[in-house]
Amino acid sequence: MIGFPVNVMSLQRRLNFSKACTGIENIDEAITLLEQNNWDLVAAINGVIPQENGILRSEFGGEASPDAAFTAAGHHTTTTSSISASCSSQSAFHPVLSSRSITERLPRMLDFRVEYRDRIIDVVLEDSCTVGDIKQILESELKIPTSKMQLKGWKVGDVTDSTVLRTLHLPKNSCLYVLTPDLAVPPVPCQNSALQESLDPNFMLIITHREAQRDYTLNFPGSKTIQEVKRNVYDLTSIPVRHQVWEGWPQSVRDDSMTLASAGLDMPCHHVAVSRRSSPTETREHSEECTDVHMVSDSEGDDFEDASEFGVDDGELFGMSSSCLRKSSMMPENAENEGDALLQFTAEFSSRYGECHPVFLIGSLEATLQEAFFGKARDRKLLAIYLHHDDSVLTNVFCSQMLCAESIISYLSQNFITWAWDMTKEANRARFLTMCTRHFGSVVAQTVRTQETDQYPLLLIIMGKRSSNEVLNVIQGNTTVDELMMRLMAAVDIFTAQQQEDIKDEDEREARESVKREQDEAYRLSLEADRAKELKGLSKYNQTSSTNEAFLREAHEREMAEQFRLEQRKKEEEEEQEAIRLSLEQALPPEPSEEGPEPVSKLRIRTPSGEFFERRFLGSTRLQVVFDFVASKGFPCEQFKLLSTFPRRDVAQLNPNTTIMDAKLYPQETLFLEAKE
Repeated sequence: MIGFPVNVMSLQRRLNFSKACTGIENIDEAITLLEQNNWDLVAAINGVIPQENGILRSEFGGEASPDAAFTAAGHHTTTTSSISASCSSQSAFHPVLSSRSITERLPRMLDFRVEYRDRIIDVVLEDSCTVGDIKQILESELKIPTSKMQLKGWKVGDVTDSTVLRTLHLPKNSCLYVLTPDLAVPPVPCQNSALQESLDPNFMLIITHREAQRDYTLNFPGSKTIQEVKRNVYDLTSIPVRHQVWEGWPQSVRDDSMTLASAGLDMPCHHVAVSRRSSPTETREHSEECTDVHMVSDSEGDDFEDASEFGVDDGELFGMSSSCLRKSSMMPENAENEGDALLQFTAEFSSRYGECHPVFLIGSLEATLQEAFFGKARDRKLLAIYLHHDDSVLTNVFCSQMLCAESIISYLSQNFITWAWDMTKEANRARFLTMCTRHFGSVVAQTVRTQETDQYPLLLIIMGKRSSNEVLNVIQGNTTVDELMMRLMAAVDIFTAQQQEDIKDEDEREARESVKREQDEAYRLSLEADRAKELKGLSKYNQTSSTNEAFLREAHEREMAEQFRLEQRKKEEEEEQEAIRLSLEQALPPEPSEEGPEPVSKLRIRTPSGEFFERRFLGSTRLQVVFDFVASKGFPCEQFKLLSTFPRRDVAQLNPNTTIMDAKLYPQETLFLEAKE
């Protein structure tokens, strides 16, 4: 070996004898120890073994030469009994401790390179310390509580804060990284313009997974790199990027940093195949070329390979992409106008997943409900609300593989009006829950509120039933294209049955109104004909006698009297209804305050015209008081239904003596008025 003061055979002997005496199995640590002692074997062993445990020295009191020491002790493959025999006899050395006792008594220094976002912290500890000690040091450096910190990069599976580092059998240098899933990731400025990315062409990749014998069809914009494609494929196949073996990339692809637009892919689609690397020895060739010591065993080479790559793919195992790959926010926080927020959402969605995606309606949720539910029965559609969350591991796969699938896009376009919202930021999430409570009721809002981050994205399927809205389904992100299509089709079947009923009711109502209009028109024409006939008779016979004048005056008076009688009757009915309304309004108990000692429920009631009125009631108040309040607003229970949405029921059919608390209208609820047939 060039530059070393000993030949190769002498080096081999020193390494073997050093391992036998010190118990150091790591070849790199043994070489480092010899280098620090200028390749003096006796000095290296004396530096490791304490004085009281036996110092390696010659029987004459002087230092033994390395080669002589090796000769006296024999090869490192000598059996334990022969070594013990030679140590007990008058040999050149005192007894040597076993490797196990040395390892137990002598602590090793371990170097950890810890990565957290854009920071790198070097931690040096003895192997007698615990994982919790590393976290304590990181807490002082990063200002992050240990309870919020996850330390990843260990080779073994179960590692707790009390785990002793020595039991993990770590190399001298290790690479770890810190995850903080409970802490928000700061936004990273995007280097490329979203507008420029939207101008790039889309590429369709048909990827064959060899082991699963399954094909995946993925759409990517041309600005995506091959490395980003491989990361997305990991979400589908669970094959880490470093263990992926690819076939089918063009010969022009030299490295993973190339974009799809510059890779020379076939259009309109390109076929590639991926499989798992069968043996880690395939990735060891490069590391063996870079070392000058060619006597390293295969198992040690695998350890070095794992150490060099450690921490690269663990982020992928937990679904955490690098912060530098994160795009800009899907939706601005605290946007004043919902339409502007949806414009940015649509632009960013197109930038990430391509132009081929569902058409999101731009506008407020209230305007979207009007568009979906308040037209003619034949023109109504189901409403699909897509709830996005950037921190979910399922988001990228759901968007690219399911929501952007051509079959899903076509079906949503034909049968749904699609609206979207971003739940990543807490302010936007709270804003949507408020809108959800107002339009769909507190039960639906609570259902959305209890969804965990890893269950996102969500797809809410909502059907309008006359004056109320009903949530048919809540589809979570952990689904497949086939399952998603089946659930959408099931919702459409329910909606179609309800729509046919609404169309039938609407046709019957229009028919009744048409008959009434025809009758009114016929009556009007009859009156005009009678008047014309009377006038014609008067003109023909020139009847100017007082009798004819009296006849005409009497006919006119009869008509005026009948009209006055009808108006008077209508006025009396209105006055009677107003009197009843005022009496009910005066009989209502006073509205309680929100800070009272008793539980208070807030009821929000929507009229058939879309207006709202609300009032607070004590939880112990009977439903009859609620019915009287609704009647005082001009909607008596004899003429209107009082409906809840989730589950759908007519509250007016409940026992009037039931309390609001027992009727499950506490602490708040949105009810809908619907006219009875």
